[in-house]
Amino acid sequence: TPIWKTQLYFMYIKLTTCLHRKTDHVIKFLDNKVKSTMLKLWGRDTSINVQKVAWVLTELNLAYERIDIGGAFGGLDDPAYTALNPNRRIPTLVDGDMVLWESNAIVRYLADAYGREAIWGADPKGRAEADMWMEWYQNNVYVNFQAVFYQKIRLPQDRRDPVLLRKALDQVSEQFALFDKVLQGQDFIAGNRLTIGDVPMAACLYRYYTMDIERPNFTALARYYARLSAHPAYQATVMINYDSLRAPA
Repeated sequence: TPIWKTQLYFMYIKLTTCLHRKTDHVIKFLDNKVKSTMLKLWGRDTSINVQKVAWVLTELNLAYERIDIGGAFGGLDDPAYTALNPNRRIPTLVDGDMVLWESNAIVRYLADAYGREAIWGADPKGRAEADMWMEWYQNNVYVNFQAVFYQKIRLPQDRRDPVLLRKALDQVSEQFALFDKVLQGQDFIAGNRLTIGDVPMAACLYRYYTMDIERPNFTALARYYARLSAHPAYQATVMINYDSLRAPA
């Protein structure tokens, strides 16, 4: 074999070895970079407010780490957590040097920062309509629906109030009737695609349809929930068993 061929062969081996080492170095660097900048979501997965954020993160295919805190996990009074969230509630999102709490604010941030072509939208009018429905849920449905959930699930039998439950259920039914009416002409609350306007209301529907409560025949709402229930991101983050929240019998 000519000596030049031997020299060329060893040069090839040296070059490929160097490239492999460089590639491994780059991969490790990028891997560490991803890990160091990965979004972190603080909150237990049975919290409906945590579920809203987890759903959006999953919907947008964002890698994130969720840390169990709150409820049976405790930790809300830990100095490390109160430094992040002085309100000592869940959820809290950490994105690099950005720290956010309040679930709807987090949903808006994620949609704006990472989902402009998905659930945020480019049209200011469309965004405003979606935002309006977020506010409508928070200022109208949330208090009444939480009252129903507490009366049926969280409170022990001897602390439940049938009168309060009846009043809250009537309010929820009245409010859901409005949502159902809008859905009769479209697939989602702000049109024919999923937006941030759907997130708060849709997040409560798994509990609404699985609790032992009286439910009017809202046909459009039922179709809406059926569409959501077939959606992988919704299944993974919202359709979470809540038996651990039940008061002891």
